[in-house]
Amino acid sequence: MSSNTKNYVCILIVMLLFGGLQTSYAQKPTRKQLEERRASLIAEMQQLTRLRETNKKKEISLLTQVEDLDQQIKVRSDIIKVTNRQANLLSQEIDENLNKMENLRDELKDLKDDYALMIQKSYKSKSGQSKIMFLLSSESFKQAYKRMQYMKQYTNYRKKQGEQIKERTALLQKVNRDLIDQKKDKEALIAENRLARKELDKEKQAQDELVAQVRKKSSVYASQIRKKQQQTDEIDRQIDKIIADAIAASNVKAGKSKSNKKFSLTPEEKTLASNFAANKGRLIWPVERGRVSRRFGKTRHPTLPNITTYSSGVEIETSPDEKVRAVFKGEVLKIQDVSGSNLAVYIKHGDYITVYYNIKKITVKVGDKVDFKQVIGEVGLNAFNGKTILKFLVRKNNTKLNPADWIKGM
Repeated sequence: MSSNTKNYVCILIVMLLFGGLQTSYAQKPTRKQLEERRASLIAEMQQLTRLRETNKKKEISLLTQVEDLDQQIKVRSDIIKVTNRQANLLSQEIDENLNKMENLRDELKDLKDDYALMIQKSYKSKSGQSKIMFLLSSESFKQAYKRMQYMKQYTNYRKKQGEQIKERTALLQKVNRDLIDQKKDKEALIAENRLARKELDKEKQAQDELVAQVRKKSSVYASQIRKKQQQTDEIDRQIDKIIADAIAASNVKAGKSKSNKKFSLTPEEKTLASNFAANKGRLIWPVERGRVSRRFGKTRHPTLPNITTYSSGVEIETSPDEKVRAVFKGEVLKIQDVSGSNLAVYIKHGDYITVYYNIKKITVKVGDKVDFKQVIGEVGLNAFNGKTILKFLVRKNNTKLNPADWIKGM
């Protein structure tokens, strides 16, 4: 191997190692971040549990039960992982605090020994009378002034050392209290994880039993899923046509070709579109409470791996009669009456469209200006599985966008 090649290999190894270290450091979460993530997962688990209790009162298909349980197992597994990371982080913090306590004790001992020696010397050599004699024995006023400054500095030094001892003692007590709290927190997390693992084992056992039943009739369930996908695809085609017609109408109104694939916008609509785009990742959820039961894009079925489905938006499962709200201000473009289902509301935000599908008791009409968070209706029941599900879509002109990129925390 030539010298240049060796140098190149060495540089590459160093870059890879350094890059790996940087990535590892950047990805290391803080205790607060882990606690926030755990709290979010626990809230999602509570929501799942509530929804499953509600669904037990309905005639939910076996396939839907499997999907629900699969989601619950995933969330509980995530909770266990995050809790483990919290416990490991606490172990590191406990070790750091033990070392800190040992160092503080050493510092405190040195300070106390030094302070005791100084007091002892001061007692022997600096009585009130000796201080006066020390000043009176000065040969000049200048020397007396310097001696007085020295005595003042010495007194301040003693005072400062006394304060340092107090500070170190208080800090040592605080570290000790933190250590006790950390140990309690760690024990609580371990106990919580022990219970979570037992629940997870029960859920996996229940899932195995349900999956076995599903596989006995896999062809029947596969047919049901394909039929539902065909209905979904037909709805997507209707949505495409509605938006395409609206684009064409905007171009005709502006005196442009109706074959143009983008909305012709007024200055006001351009500003609205710009504001909508600027809020990417920060938009509110279309319902106050709910969880994503189906994500955007292609998804492989958890029980029937040969079946892949596609969703042009997200499906949000929520409580019965949950209010639906506009995620941003805009104008009601269309209210679509969907055959065999509830209604769909289209809200236009410049050249962006948000679609709220499966709504009942609609409180707006076409042409209405709606504001951010304004209630536009209630979520209806899903005809296929009997759940309360809102389908939510985001489009730019007629380009499908992933709602999770736009809604905060989705």
